[in-house]
Amino acid sequence: MASRTAARRAGTGVMLLVGLVVAGLGPAAKPAASSMSPADLEQLRIGRIEVAGNLTLSRTAILATVRARVGELFDTASAEQDIQRLAKLEGVEYAYYNTAVEDGRVVLTYVVVERNLARTVAFVGNRHFKDSVLSRELGFQQGDYLDVFQVNAATARIVDKYREKGFAFAEVRLDESQLDRGRVVYQITEGPRVRIKAVRFEGNRSLEAKELQKAIKTKPRSFLVFPVDFNQDTIDADVITLQRVYQDKAFLNATVRAEVDFTEDRGGARVTFIIDEGPAYAVRHLTIRGVPAADPNLLPQDLKLGEQRIYSQQRGEYDAKQIRSRYLEQGYVDAQVAHRRTFVGDSQVDVDFEVDPGRRYRIGRIDVTGNQTTQDNVIRRILDEEGFTPGQWYDADAARGDGQGELEVIVRRTAITESAKITPGPALPDSDRRDATVSVIEGQTGSIMFGAGVASDSGVVGQIVYDQRNFDISDYPQSLSDLIYGKAFKGAGQRLRIAWNPGTVVSTFSVSFTEPYLYDRPVSLEVGAYGFERWRDAYDEGRLKGYVTLEKRYADRWRRGLAVRAENVDVDDLEYDAPIEVRDVKGGNNLFGLQFFIRKDTTDNRYLPTTGYNFTASYEQVGGDHTFGIVSATQRWYRTLYEDLAERKTVLETKLHAATIVGDAPLFEKFYAGGTGSLRGFDYRGVSPRGLQYNPTTPIVNPQREDAIGSDWILLANAEIAVPLESESLAWLFFIDTGAIDSGGIRASVGTGLQIQIPQWFGPVPMRFEIATPFMKESEDETRTFSFSVGVLF
Repeated sequence: MASRTAARRAGTGVMLLVGLVVAGLGPAAKPAASSMSPADLEQLRIGRIEVAGNLTLSRTAILATVRARVGELFDTASAEQDIQRLAKLEGVEYAYYNTAVEDGRVVLTYVVVERNLARTVAFVGNRHFKDSVLSRELGFQQGDYLDVFQVNAATARIVDKYREKGFAFAEVRLDESQLDRGRVVYQITEGPRVRIKAVRFEGNRSLEAKELQKAIKTKPRSFLVFPVDFNQDTIDADVITLQRVYQDKAFLNATVRAEVDFTEDRGGARVTFIIDEGPAYAVRHLTIRGVPAADPNLLPQDLKLGEQRIYSQQRGEYDAKQIRSRYLEQGYVDAQVAHRRTFVGDSQVDVDFEVDPGRRYRIGRIDVTGNQTTQDNVIRRILDEEGFTPGQWYDADAARGDGQGELEVIVRRTAITESAKITPGPALPDSDRRDATVSVIEGQTGSIMFGAGVASDSGVVGQIVYDQRNFDISDYPQSLSDLIYGKAFKGAGQRLRIAWNPGTVVSTFSVSFTEPYLYDRPVSLEVGAYGFERWRDAYDEGRLKGYVTLEKRYADRWRRGLAVRAENVDVDDLEYDAPIEVRDVKGGNNLFGLQFFIRKDTTDNRYLPTTGYNFTASYEQVGGDHTFGIVSATQRWYRTLYEDLAERKTVLETKLHAATIVGDAPLFEKFYAGGTGSLRGFDYRGVSPRGLQYNPTTPIVNPQREDAIGSDWILLANAEIAVPLESESLAWLFFIDTGAIDSGGIRASVGTGLQIQIPQWFGPVPMRFEIATPFMKESEDETRTFSFSVGVLF
């Protein structure tokens, strides 16, 4: 009997059957199997080497893998090693060898059993999803080796895909009978698509249903209009969310479960969240231990917990964090605060905060690492401005070491890094100082952006922007490749911005260079040029301006500065009946201005402020072809009116703006009201004194006052409430705008709208759609009910 051995990988019953069939066919065409013992065979030389069972593997590839050669003595150990090597080839399920004797020589046959291929992949019964969509859920594709475990796992992924879209009763079955032929067939029964018809709450005695609804994602309608698919995973997550909501409201023992009732046709689902609130826990005694070791005055005054106040784990953790933060910011780098609670009776707890302040440290040496392109002083001057310098108390709250501290965020944003972490060095026994290491990961600082926008006030506008926020004007390229690959003009933290915005109504271009730390001090220098063209009602206006701005920043957030501008304003293409105020400034007008300004910003967020205010006031003296002054002041306040259970904030924004001309200014420097950001409900520049129609060559019969010529002063007062809907990026707006100019009485409008914040890597881009109706206006005012602004970068 021929000797036969095999090395096998893990496989399926189907693969084994195929291998046995191939094995049976292979030796049938060979000489009679040898009955010699292995020891006797090893006395013979190999006369011929054959290959069997291969379907996709070539004979050459197999023979190149084995070590046996014709003419050599047959060796059992070597043959065993050969089949081990064959079994490792890609696509081979397992391998073995056969021997036979012919004319006194060994005929050695290597048999390989290849893995089956997924020769076809098919979906049967799918109507909602195309084959191409379902194929992306498989994890394999046609032509890959057939892995039965992977093929079966894909069944669950297809089901999940259907469940995500509301097909709660979808079933997917793999037709295993066709696998041996390399056919992967999924039989799909989609069932009805289930929509949420109603969401109810039972047992919610303390919290209103409308508040609970805001905290969860399961709801009958999305954005008040679109139907919502049934999703069991979402419901399960909502159960956890509701339990957390109740626990945060002091109901520590609250339990929540969900029941689903499907409609008769299974196309709808009514979800009921059944709540057992349990008792609300209150604080009986609150104790803070360990404070005498430090300074009791360090304790924050705005703790959320207190005796007879409601208790929640979240409030306790918040207070512990607040207490620790107060110590950290005063130099207690290793301060720890433990929060413990003890239940007393059925609805009370005793709360203990154990404070371990540790030693107090000043800042020692500061090292900066990770900045391969950015210069050290770019980061150090930020630390200097924020007061994080050697010898000062080590503020470990602002420099938390996790990249989320206030100082770390400032470094990341100002130095334009991907991340910034400030960590303390080891404590030394005889030193009151801790070294600090600023570790940064540099990010992308330069970009070329293309965009477009449309607004009711300015028409369609395109946008092309080059922005380098880590510019270095003195870093000249050493070679052409430095310039091509962006290795030059980088690293000093300066900013170069070039923008061109062509539009149907208004077109602009600008070039600006900004040095945020002039001579490494908190003084910014901006030098720029600006061009502007706009088609007005009675004329076309073109501007070309150069300017220089200096601004000094102070520790209390105040800023003051001065700006110089040289500008040419061209007024041309006048209408035949343009008023005399327009004709008086026809052609080029040269202006030279010197402006002094102060401003302050205490808001909590640059893009979506919820608290704080910003204030700006300025006086500009203008000379040249016209001599006049401009006094202006603007104040904005932000206040959070309400925060729902999902931590979405309803914010009130109020604005007061006043400005006046000192002297006699041309109409293109005067004030106009109306439009977005001014008086909604009125057309852009729709509130203004009007000039009398005039033509110097052809007198106009019965001239009217039609074209806006600007006011010598303006006063605006606006109030707007933004109520978040699905998220803080989508808000419903309610507003009232009022204003006055030097002609007519007070104008006022009321309205509503929708605000959408589109996320971008540099910050959100706002979209606004607003409807407003004036209820106080003058007869010559131009109104507009609907206004909008839409912009996007791509």
